[in-house]
Amino acid sequence: MKEYYHFIGIGGIGMSGLAHLLLKAGFSVSGSDLKENRITEELKRLGAKIYSGHKAQNISGQSVVVYSSAIKEDNPEITQARSLGIPLLKRAEALALLMRNKTVITIAGSHGKTTTTSLVSYMLLEAGLCPTVAIGGILKNIDTNACLGSGEFFVAEADESDGSFLCYQPKYSIITNIDREHLDYYHSFENELNAFRDFLKRTQECGFCLACSDDLNLKKLFLDYRQRVVFFGLNEPADICAKNIELNGLTSDFDCFFRDKFISRFHLALGGRHNISNSLAVIGLGLELGIDLSFIRRTLEGYKGAGRRLEIKFKSDKYLVLDDYAHHPSEIRATLEAVANLRGMRKIVVFQPHRYSRTHLLLNEFAECFEQADYLIITDIYAASEQPIEGVDAQGLLKRIKKYQPDKQVFYLAKEKITDFLLDFMRAGDLVVTLGAGDIVRVADALAEKLK
Repeated sequence: MKEYYHFIGIGGIGMSGLAHLLLKAGFSVSGSDLKENRITEELKRLGAKIYSGHKAQNISGQSVVVYSSAIKEDNPEITQARSLGIPLLKRAEALALLMRNKTVITIAGSHGKTTTTSLVSYMLLEAGLCPTVAIGGILKNIDTNACLGSGEFFVAEADESDGSFLCYQPKYSIITNIDREHLDYYHSFENELNAFRDFLKRTQECGFCLACSDDLNLKKLFLDYRQRVVFFGLNEPADICAKNIELNGLTSDFDCFFRDKFISRFHLALGGRHNISNSLAVIGLGLELGIDLSFIRRTLEGYKGAGRRLEIKFKSDKYLVLDDYAHHPSEIRATLEAVANLRGMRKIVVFQPHRYSRTHLLLNEFAECFEQADYLIITDIYAASEQPIEGVDAQGLLKRIKKYQPDKQVFYLAKEKITDFLLDFMRAGDLVVTLGAGDIVRVADALAEKLK
């Protein structure tokens, strides 16, 4: 009899991907979440049993209980599993079990993981290598965040937020960057750097690591690294670099060089220099795996994007509405620099801060990252299971932004009032970008429906 897995928090993007893989592999799957969504409906269709809410009675005959990092230790389902002696696994631990007997490719980093993982997955699919993939977002080319393949490769987004990326032992690892992120877990940037240092050591000696040389924090980790590393970056020196860059709205073109040898000119169906950097890692991996250049070019040209990564929600002759997952100051700055190439449009940015701890720890950085926005709307902080911190709120962030940029037009609005405000405020030629890792995407969806 095959094992029966239960997922606490099955509606999350990472947990649902793992559940999807187990269902496709023939395992029995159940799961609970506070509310159902499109993801849980799809899992139901595939055969999962979905419970609404976390309750002790949801745990009975399961072989293994898997929980996400968002689940607290006093969760009634965790308590019940312990009392019944049912093994508990973190998501990464369960994913690592599926990786056995596969050639593992992991993509880690503070920013750009989902886009890079999506591109790598799509490249291997295009090349006919039938990979198994687990992505932290919906790859629009296949309309899912996970697929079970018959090939040797397993591509996974490696989440560092709770240190669980140390469960993996990849043959090939990509690290995009390291930023001051998840300090609620790591407590200090030095601890975060040490975790990435440990992650590097888990890359198999027969493989290699691809790392961004533009990121000085990351590059320092390789000073005493004895295994093989290939550096990619927009600035020299780098083993793989881009030259003659052309940014054309939400697409780009560049020449790629590998150790000063011209490889090809590529068209990337993504805007922004940060996405060119991400694509260099994908090209480097493709070259290492011996994938024909025609497949690599086709990947970058035909990539339809990942959900909530500069995702077009509405486009007409008059308006453009985009939604992006950016919730860290570095990500916000990169996203707004990318849309700055859409010239002649007023940039109206709607930002939902994510977590009280992040807002508190990076308050000054948030105050300075919206330079490219013509108008900025701040709404209330999305708690993501955190308790409020006294004195940390949307109005406080607004005041700090005004302190750094006194001429910036910044508004505070409750989330439910934003759509109507925008419909009155917008004029022909406007771009609206919703930003945040919470549920701000609902504003983009509601606005798109009204504009239709």
